[in-house]
Amino acid sequence: MAERRGECLWKKHVAEQLKLRDREQRQAFEEIILQYNRLLEKADLQAVLSERYQADKYDVQRGHESSAADSSRSDALQQEMAQMRIRHQEELTELHKKRGELAQSVIELNNQIQQKDREIQNNEAKMLEYQQQISSLEGDCRELRSCLQDLERANQTLKDEYDALQITFSALEEKLRKTTEDNQELVSRWMAEKAQEANRLNAENEKDSRRRQAKLQKELADAAKEPLPIEADDDIEVLTEDAGKAGGETSPSRLLTRTPSKKISQQPPGGLLDSISLMFGYVGVCVCVRVSVCMSVCVSVRAGSGSSVLDHLAHSSALSLSLSHTLTGHSGKVLSARFLLDNARIVSGSYDRTLKLWDLRSKVCMKTVFAGSSCNDIVCTEQCVMSGHFDKKVRFWDIRAESIVRELELFGRVTSLDLNHDRTELLTCSRDDLVKIVDLRTNAVKQTLSAQGFKCGADWTRVTFSPDGSYVAGGSADGALYIWNVLTGKVDRTLDRNHSSAINSVSWSPSGAYVASVEKGSRAILWSDM
Repeated sequence: MAERRGECLWKKHVAEQLKLRDREQRQAFEEIILQYNRLLEKADLQAVLSERYQADKYDVQRGHESSAADSSRSDALQQEMAQMRIRHQEELTELHKKRGELAQSVIELNNQIQQKDREIQNNEAKMLEYQQQISSLEGDCRELRSCLQDLERANQTLKDEYDALQITFSALEEKLRKTTEDNQELVSRWMAEKAQEANRLNAENEKDSRRRQAKLQKELADAAKEPLPIEADDDIEVLTEDAGKAGGETSPSRLLTRTPSKKISQQPPGGLLDSISLMFGYVGVCVCVRVSVCMSVCVSVRAGSGSSVLDHLAHSSALSLSLSHTLTGHSGKVLSARFLLDNARIVSGSYDRTLKLWDLRSKVCMKTVFAGSSCNDIVCTEQCVMSGHFDKKVRFWDIRAESIVRELELFGRVTSLDLNHDRTELLTCSRDDLVKIVDLRTNAVKQTLSAQGFKCGADWTRVTFSPDGSYVAGGSADGALYIWNVLTGKVDRTLDRNHSSAINSVSWSPSGAYVASVEKGSRAILWSDM
């Protein structure tokens, strides 16, 4: 139907254009035709007058011959005919002139007609092209209408599905809300029961601790009354510096050995603790203690000049430690936990690839962040938490935004993180057996520490800064303890004759005078260079 209508329209348009051309060209030729008709009339008139003139001339000649009386009339007629011939000649000349002009006009008009014909042909060709384009566009329009209808149907289907999903979502959301309320109620009840159980355990632990403390004090008092000799198979080992291997050097890199002190063979004047204190006053020592399996150690022993380290350890073992809080929420092993600077919150990292922020006042989890990889260690500043992960990345978290600020990728699984005393440098250890110091102000690796023979023995091997940030201590898989000088980046001391298995963790005392190391084989050693 649209094609017929288009065909009728262009035919009508062509007919109107032809009529318009006919009117324009006819108006241009009307004056020429009128003048031409006048010219023909005058030509006919001239022919009539010529015939009349010939007839009059013949009659005049006959009359001249027949009668001389008519001579005067014949002269007048001849003059009149001459004048008429002159007028006719002038009119004929004028008509010839006009005829030439009209012929030139006809030529020009013919040229214009030919040009207009060419323009009409071009316009008709363009009209045909436009008509083809219109037909093509109409086909495209039909296709687009069909596509639009399909899209409208698909949109309606998606809308119906969305409405159905929205209804399902609302039902699930309501179910989730009820489940959350039930879960909160169950957690509250469970926490109350756990608190009651913790109180019972604390009470029992306190009673047991009092009994053990009384027993230990009695044993210490009995032991102090009579002197005891130190035998070779005791668990206490006193180690001295090997003067022969030191070679006269005064560097702090001298190694501690197992050579027993000559003072040991003498009978101590007082009890066991006094005798050990006397020995420790003369030699550089390390104290070895058997412990259960330990993954981390922290030293906070403060020994005066008149008391021994072992004496403080004995008093510390007599203290009563009770369970204060139990924070539950991780679905995997908790591999690291740190107090924030306010000491009222704790950040924990777990094998379940999450970090949790705990409030110790309300005893609840405030935030949970999915890290994407199991967290092996954590350190904290005021507003930033740094976590080391199994996927070889150190992630920096903004506590307020709960988002990753940036990431630092190492070449091995991250096992340990530590901060220096002013919290401007981050110490990392990874399974590629490299210890790195990162400048937190430029976010770039400042220094890389390594040593021949140093090997990271586990995914939780810990390294640590000294309290003043001048040294770094780290334990190796072969049982050696390495001390690096941060200023030079070189190994300052290697303590390798006391541990029999991989060292899991090391820690400096707050004063920097002692270093504690714990090995996988249930043995802890406290090092000193007194």
